[in-house]
Amino acid sequence: MKQRKREEVEEQNKWDLISLIKDEKELKKKSEKVEELLEEILKYKGRITESGKTLLKFLKTNDELSRLIDLLYVYVSLKLDEDSTNTKSQETKEKIEKLIEKVEERTTFIMPELLKEPYTKIQKYIEETKELEMYSFDLEKAFRRKEHILSEEKENILTKASINLNNSSNIYYYLNNTDIKLGNIENEKGETVELTSSNYRIYIENKNREIRKNAFEKLHTFWKEHKNTVTAIYKAKLGEVEFNRDIRKYKTSIEMYLYSDKITVDVYDNLIEKVHNNLDKMYEYQELRKKLLKVEEMHMYDIYAPIIEIPEKTYTFEETQDIIKNALKPLGETYVTDLTKAFTNNWIDIYPNIGKKSGAYQWGCYDSEPRVLLNFMGTFGDVSTTAHELGHAMHSYYSNKNQEYVYSSYPIFLAEIASTVNEVLLNDYMYKKANTKEEKSYYLNELIDLIKSTVFRQTMFAEFESIMHKKYQKQEPITEKEISDTYYGLNKLYFGNNVISDELIKYEWERIPHFYTPFYVYKYATGLSSAVCIAYNILNKKEKALEKYLEFLKSGCIKYPLETLKDAGVDLISGYPVEETLKIFGEKVNELKKLMEE
Repeated sequence: MKQRKREEVEEQNKWDLISLIKDEKELKKKSEKVEELLEEILKYKGRITESGKTLLKFLKTNDELSRLIDLLYVYVSLKLDEDSTNTKSQETKEKIEKLIEKVEERTTFIMPELLKEPYTKIQKYIEETKELEMYSFDLEKAFRRKEHILSEEKENILTKASINLNNSSNIYYYLNNTDIKLGNIENEKGETVELTSSNYRIYIENKNREIRKNAFEKLHTFWKEHKNTVTAIYKAKLGEVEFNRDIRKYKTSIEMYLYSDKITVDVYDNLIEKVHNNLDKMYEYQELRKKLLKVEEMHMYDIYAPIIEIPEKTYTFEETQDIIKNALKPLGETYVTDLTKAFTNNWIDIYPNIGKKSGAYQWGCYDSEPRVLLNFMGTFGDVSTTAHELGHAMHSYYSNKNQEYVYSSYPIFLAEIASTVNEVLLNDYMYKKANTKEEKSYYLNELIDLIKSTVFRQTMFAEFESIMHKKYQKQEPITEKEISDTYYGLNKLYFGNNVISDELIKYEWERIPHFYTPFYVYKYATGLSSAVCIAYNILNKKEKALEKYLEFLKSGCIKYPLETLKDAGVDLISGYPVEETLKIFGEKVNELKKLMEE
């Protein structure tokens, strides 16, 4: 289907950005206000902590500046994402980014100046100045980092140097997104088509095994041919992380990345341990896949092949709305009513158009309702994606509505929970209303695959990262062979003897962009485990499960994330949510096996 130009898309199918910023005149006025507030902030230099009243005025002014920057950046980003071919939007975003860079460079004095004071002095100010109590937890979090914050001069140097220090990520980005050339393959119609990173998934999930094999070999051969280049890029990232760890005085790099959220390294290590203890369930699932695919040997190019076939069905966006609202009824009438605002208040940009950013996301700021970008084509995957992104949107909506600005942004550690709760509830709804064995099997396998790809696979990535960063810190030799062999060994461990770990899979680590955002992927696994437990507690009508979850959605960052989760009935420190999710995984595999034997 030919894509339309942006101006050809109906207004009711676009998100509303006018309510964020009305026009160029308002954008200019708000940009000028940022400059004014920056000058106000600079007047506090050298006197932030001279009194409780001064500290309060500074914090309020800083909040006003931050809120305005958030609004401007969200607006120009959304504007560009709806049509990246719009040169005016490109220029506008670049101007705002330059403005933000200016603010960041000129305000590096704030944290060093604040933290040079003893925390007891700040606590005394909080006792004396009632309005400061609102900032007490935020200040506590800031002072936790005191020993890791450098002098103003050094922080300023690091801010300027960070652009070059992060070059490894930029170099990798262009290799992985721009310079990558995978060649051509033959599709199921016998046509010669170009294989790309974007369409690889289509061919690795193809019913035709030869097509899957060709796609797998072409992709991984590219990375094999660039193994030394990518090794150099990745070692540069390891070096950047080690530099920051050393200069900021953290014991390990993993501790540095977990520190701000007050996540213990035990949570990370326990995740890996729990998954190791349940790998038998993954092996059993791969054995079932092998049987259903009717192959003598399972290869890496078989692990994404469809094992359940149901007639293809397309959904209108109106049908999608009804499905999602019905599926999320277990979350209560108020939730569904609030969710409906997304459909009626133009939160969502629904269909693809020329120049629109691919994929899907939710974004917004404290001074606007959330916005959701979709590229809806009517598949069930699109229905699921819509439910997922609306989970994010409702989390943001409730947090912004119930918290002050300073505590409104929930941490990344908690970010995937609400979205995944929606996915699990949608899956349960579709499974229960399915009329045929094939449909029931399909939705069962969807949930199984979700847990497989998010808990098992992301934990494998997390273990790989942990090993490599430890080796670098210990100054052990890190060659391409060492990296590839480490990854290959983990792949064999996680997939077991029921799957042949083809030689080329050892180069898969090169194509994982998340390794350039260190110690991030484990959050997918802990987030999904938390979400599965919450969703099933609600479905099983566990006492106060819904009440606790709705409070979780409103909590923002008023507490450290592990405490917030514990209030929601999820104790990650114990490892129980991961164990329970993997138990559910095993039960669903057995259920699928029995269903397919009928």
